[in-house]
Amino acid sequence: MYNLTNFTLSDMTECGTALRKLGVGATSMEQAADRIVRYFYEQFSDEQTEASAFALTRFFKTHSYEDLTIELQQFADRMLGKQPDVPTTKCLTLLATAGDRSEWNARQASIGHQAIPLVSEQLVAQSPMISQLIQQFGLEIGTVLAPDPNLLADLEQKTYNVFHVAQAANSAFVPAQAEFVTPCGVQSVLGFGGILPSGNLIAIILFSKVPIPDATADMFKTLALNAKMAVLPFDKSTVFA
Repeated sequence: MYNLTNFTLSDMTECGTALRKLGVGATSMEQAADRIVRYFYEQFSDEQTEASAFALTRFFKTHSYEDLTIELQQFADRMLGKQPDVPTTKCLTLLATAGDRSEWNARQASIGHQAIPLVSEQLVAQSPMISQLIQQFGLEIGTVLAPDPNLLADLEQKTYNVFHVAQAANSAFVPAQAEFVTPCGVQSVLGFGGILPSGNLIAIILFSKVPIPDATADMFKTLALNAKMAVLPFDKSTVFA
C-alpha cells in the first residue's frame, strides 16, 4: 500500500512497473482501464483510517461520437440536447471508475459523465475542470478537439504535466462542492495522462481524501507514461468491452 503524503521515488518505480503490466491479458482498453482505476483505489491508503486514500478514481478517453456505442451516443445526445452536427465530434468518455459508493463502480451508472460532447472550444471553456485539466497538461483545447495529423508523433511522445488541485474545497476547478467534495471529504484532485497515437487524450482523475503534496503530484508524470503503456495496444483496436 502506498502513502500519498510520503510517496517516494522507490514507490513510484514499483507502482509504475505494476501499471505497465495491467494491460497483459486484457481484451479491451476498457478492461485495462478498469484494472488501472481499481489499482489506484486499492493500493493507495489513508494511514489514519486504513481505507482507500481515494474517494473516487476515474479513467477518461476522448472518442469520436461516430465511434461510440449506441448507448453512449444516446447519452451524448441527451447531454447536448441533440445529435452533434459533426459525427467526428470528440466526446470525453468515461471508460472506467472505482470509488467508495456502489454507483461509482460501473461506468454505466454515471449520471453525468458517461460521454461528454466537446463540441467547441467555447463550450469546453464553460466546464472549468475539463478546460483546466487540458491546459494544466500543457495542451491547447483545440488540439484535443481536432488533433493535427502532422503533429501526432510529437504529441504522442511528449510527457505531459499533471492537473493538480491541492485544496479541492471551494476550488473553482472542482465542481459539485456541496454534493460531492464536502460530504465525501475530498481534499485534493490529481489528473494525469497523455495523447495516444490515434490523437485521442487519456486522463486518469483521482479524488483524494488526503492532501496530495506538490512533490507527489509531480511524480505522477512518470506514472502517466506507465498507464499509457497498459492501454496502448488497444488504441486502434478494441476500446469497449
